[in-house]
Amino acid sequence: MRKQNSNGGENVLVLGAGQLGAAVLEFLVPAVTKRHGRVSVIVSPGSRDEQGKLVSDTHQKLANAGAEFIAVDVAASTPEALKTHFADVDTVINCMGFVAGAGTQIKITRAVLEAGVSRYFPWQFGVNYDVVGKGSGQPVWDEQYDVRTLLRGQSATEWVIVSTGMFTSFLFEPAFDVVNLANKTVNALGGWDTQVTVTSPADIGRLTTDIYLHQPRIVNDVIFIAGETTSYRKLAETVERVTKQAFTRNVLTLSALQDALRHNPDDPMLSYRAAFARGEGVWWPMHDTWNAQNNLPTQDIAAWLKTAL
Repeated sequence: MRKQNSNGGENVLVLGAGQLGAAVLEFLVPAVTKRHGRVSVIVSPGSRDEQGKLVSDTHQKLANAGAEFIAVDVAASTPEALKTHFADVDTVINCMGFVAGAGTQIKITRAVLEAGVSRYFPWQFGVNYDVVGKGSGQPVWDEQYDVRTLLRGQSATEWVIVSTGMFTSFLFEPAFDVVNLANKTVNALGGWDTQVTVTSPADIGRLTTDIYLHQPRIVNDVIFIAGETTSYRKLAETVERVTKQAFTRNVLTLSALQDALRHNPDDPMLSYRAAFARGEGVWWPMHDTWNAQNNLPTQDIAAWLKTAL
């Protein structure tokens, strides 16, 4: 059921305004406002100071552009409480990620469906959970598979999944330890020919807005986007070419990572490394992506790294 506001524009609610949420909002707010719609954003109560002022300059800029910020502790909220925030919304775009803890994505999805939201973009800005399935060694990925099952088991709410692969920046996250710029090491997950798809948050924000606006309207579909699909061998070559430095190369085999995980089952970065080392559902060919098919340029790893350096 469409709940468009009196001007005929859509009421869009974005959950979260972190790295991804802010990137989505940068493109979404002007696009929705231009169409006489309204964008609200749910952020944590800690996003405002004691005077009620938004702490983040990024959030304040988005508020100045027309986004309305609402403070809600999503992790502590019941599905019934969340439903009240979703009641007058046409589209929910979930950029909340895994920070809110296990079970939160299922809880949000149930609340969206029960509130009768017309269209939902779930937090699936990652790998292809249909291929990964359950039992990847990454418990939050199991939950993502369950979210898809829940959405496919109903017909009242339209859904759009945007599969992005890994955030490009995550390849260079010291804690993830794939490319460690400080130590000049590249650790291949699984093997040098294992592949991975990455997209920058800025590209995800722009393309998600394009997908949201696209006519004819995209309904009940998984859309694949990518900045680049690469092997770890090619990644090492790219890093050395851009930095003009030699890097020590190591392989973290799947069996070694699974052994380590047995000894440290609660290490989230270890479980991510093991899940990506499987090489299943974590990459797709560039020619299959929505951006390639629509001739929309995206930032590859070399371009991202030049900007970051």
